[in-house]
Amino acid sequence: MDLVYSPSVCLLLAAAVFILLYALRDRMRRPAKNFPSGPPSLPVIGHLHMINLKRPSDALMKMSRTHGNIFRIQMGTVEMVVLAGYEAVKEALIDNAEVFSERPFVPVFEDMHQGYGIPFSHGDNWKEMRRFTLSTFRDFGMGKRTIEDKIIEECGFLIKEIEVYKDEPVELKEFISVAVGNIISSIVLGHRFDNYQHPTLLRVLELVHENFRLLGSPSVILYNIFPIMRFFPGDHKKIMKNLEELHCFLRETFLKHLKVLERDDQRGYIDAYLVRQLEEKGNPKSYFHEQNLLSILATLFAAGTDTTIASIRWAISFMVKNPLIQKRVHEEIDRVIGSSQPQFHHRKSMPYTNAVVHETQRVANVVPMNLPHATTRDINFRGYHLPKGTYIVPLLESVLFDKTQFERAEEFYPEHFLDSDGKFVMRPAFLPFSTGKRICIGETLAKMEVFIFFTTLMQKFSFHAPPGEPDIEIKRGIGLTSPPLPQKLCIVRRS
Repeated sequence: MDLVYSPSVCLLLAAAVFILLYALRDRMRRPAKNFPSGPPSLPVIGHLHMINLKRPSDALMKMSRTHGNIFRIQMGTVEMVVLAGYEAVKEALIDNAEVFSERPFVPVFEDMHQGYGIPFSHGDNWKEMRRFTLSTFRDFGMGKRTIEDKIIEECGFLIKEIEVYKDEPVELKEFISVAVGNIISSIVLGHRFDNYQHPTLLRVLELVHENFRLLGSPSVILYNIFPIMRFFPGDHKKIMKNLEELHCFLRETFLKHLKVLERDDQRGYIDAYLVRQLEEKGNPKSYFHEQNLLSILATLFAAGTDTTIASIRWAISFMVKNPLIQKRVHEEIDRVIGSSQPQFHHRKSMPYTNAVVHETQRVANVVPMNLPHATTRDINFRGYHLPKGTYIVPLLESVLFDKTQFERAEEFYPEHFLDSDGKFVMRPAFLPFSTGKRICIGETLAKMEVFIFFTTLMQKFSFHAPPGEPDIEIKRGIGLTSPPLPQKLCIVRRS
């Protein structure tokens, strides 16, 4: 009699065989000579039993207190080396920038980008796309008045939207999301969306924010360390469904741009890329093809909005939680710029507000795990041998909360960025955008957006907890990034 197995049974049998083979390999594998040590691990799962998959950085921070600034962890099939504290991360990403500049193989990011784009591409493709994108951003005014004017203009629209709700508790997330989304739209598409309820922009923002949340979900973390889970239901499939919808919008958009493309009148990043693509049309080795464009555009809309939105929302939340700090910010704004429109250069004459913005980005800890790195060659690092291809976790949370760098690291304390005379001072361990070869390409834009949006909001309004909630609790969201959970606040127009 023939045996007939259902697809589910076959998958379970395949999974069992995989686990047995992995256990055998793990048993026979010899540790690399002079490789970092770590906590005792279990067969197959490694250190998974010690990790809260909703907040893995918590466990890594705890391990660093026992195992030091460089230690090994085993996450299922993936062996990683964690770097904790400012000195260890600096020595890797800055002092040995080239060696630690690669990305490891991460299944969900490989599915999303296929090795194209910028964040998870490699070699010459990564270098060319990063170089072109930075150059194009500069051409369109990154860090200059051109972009600043767009941010200032958007501040005006944002204030008008918020003012309608000044007499009742309101959640600011959607308003701030659209404002920041319009800045990226202006750079990438060449125009903003006039309506704060525009369904296209709202849907794009919804897709990218949901994907950021899902990328840090337990099921996706498990998928990344047990790739066989690609055959099972999970959040990794929802991510790809969302991405395909985003790609459809982007593909439709750049096809429209191609029909009316003018080489000497480029409206935004898409036009600049399409012009370069046409220039290299006869080059079979050109990197300027649709796959790179789709990956970069999806990244710009995602990374160019999510962390900036989270930072502005955290800043407002910290002001509600710390009313005396909010009062000092108001006083400095009134004294230095009065009713004039806040501009980026004002930060130089507003040390306390500038310090508050920096302390927000430190304590908010929006990307606690950083994106992973990998070594490009063998290296002897801090007394250990790291072979080529070693998976590296530069734990940003451990840098931003390093007690050797910030004397009151667990508190929201703007004085971390002020000297004894009240002048602003930058701390070398302020690395919310990471550092080294893979530093966030949008750092300059994000800094400008956060300062101008925050200062404008503080100039126009004061923010308070709703009646009956004097001790507001700020809770963190779960995902690849760490935004504050939605919270209604009371807004009072300042005279």
